Amino acid sequence: MEEILINDDETLDDLQLNGIHLIQKKEAFRFGVDAVLLANFAKVKKGSRIIDLCSGTGIIPFIIAGKTEAKSIIGIEIQKEMTDMASRSAGYNKMEDRINFINHDLKDVKFLSSLEKADVVTVNPPYKLRNSGLINPDDKNAIARHEILCTFEDVVIASKAVLKHNGRLYIIHRPDRLVDILCTMRKHRIEPKEIRMIHSNCTKAPSMVLVEGQNNGGAFLKWMPPLYIYDLDGNYTKELNDIYGK
Repeated sequence: MEEILINDDETLDDLQLNGIHLIQKKEAFRFGVDAVLLANFAKVKKGSRIIDLCSGTGIIPFIIAGKTEAKSIIGIEIQKEMTDMASRSAGYNKMEDRINFINHDLKDVKFLSSLEKADVVTVNPPYKLRNSGLINPDDKNAIARHEILCTFEDVVIASKAVLKHNGRLYIIHRPDRLVDILCTMRKHRIEPKEIRMIHSNCTKAPSMVLVEGQNNGGAFLKWMPPLYIYDLDGNYTKELNDIYGK
């Protein structure tokens, strides 16, 4: 099985979650703690339909599939190479009946509108503005980190196109973009509902932020307790160990 599915420049990584494995490039963009935190932040009910935008190699769909009773999960990713790895991971894990990946541009709203509406949308979008630093527009890592192929507003418009009425959007981003995030969500009638700041430890400023929004929801915002990744000794906090199942 591995010889057929895993290329020489790829790894097969054990997610330590119900035997699920993920194919990734050895030397390219690989998932980090942000994807894990987002997948655990999303509230997914039994029988839910999930769409994951900017899906990459599919880490968020596989975590959600391993931890919830979601009925179906679709990952949408513009980079064909990423979609290919994600699809092979679905085959390796024998999850094709629950997880599918589509190689498509999320800016194609007409296409997105043709999909069955989702109860939940997750997205770990590019964090950095296109003009922030020197960028090679053909660099696959840069595409994952910078708004080269889509802006945050494109992501919100895409989410609006695929969400059911009152469906939920879950994103992870950078705190310095929080005003843009909240204003853009409200502009497109995805009302911010919960915010949770993520800190490296209790002495550090937040480095990431989790935001939940409700499609066509009413105005009410709840601030959640901060999430700390490490304690002062440099070890994972109890919450992080619980998230990772340790």
